Amino acid sequence: MFHTDSFRLLSNTNFHYKGTTLFRFPISTLGEFAYLWEMDMIYTLDQIESVAKTLLKQHGSKPIWAFFAPMGAGKTTLIGHICKQLGVQDAVASPTFSIMNEYEANGKLVYHMDWYRLEDEAEARRTGVEAAMDEADLCFIEWPEKAPSLLPDDTLRLEIEILDPEHRRIFIPS
Repeated sequence: MFHTDSFRLLSNTNFHYKGTTLFRFPISTLGEFAYLWEMDMIYTLDQIESVAKTLLKQHGSKPIWAFFAPMGAGKTTLIGHICKQLGVQDAVASPTFSIMNEYEANGKLVYHMDWYRLEDEAEARRTGVEAAMDEADLCFIEWPEKAPSLLPDDTLRLEIEILDPEHRRIFIPS
């Protein structure tokens, strides 16, 4: 995703980042960002609120979101901004040690899970993540690669890449 303040958006445009051509694709524009195919955004922390809004606008009907990303990519920060957009009033914190945090957002049950400390899928089942995914209106999962077979087929799978200390790329893998 490229912010239109920095780029003039035309079909079949080359998109550059630090002098390197990243993409040459037909694009469509919606609102303030350009979309490369279904969803591909490059953003900074200053733009994360807009990214959260865009993700909810495009994928808010998906009940389970899985965030695949390395340590330090900003999964918890992005999920916190998504929760804020949903109307969560509590401070959103990483559930690394608790495995899952429960929030309420305008009458909806939201679970934020972090599977980093889980040894395997059996441990995930013992902690109740399957029941929580079934129960929740929305569920955000960090480190889903720890128990991938527990993710339903209709899970929204998002990847976040660290491009440099300030820039992240989020996309739906093909």
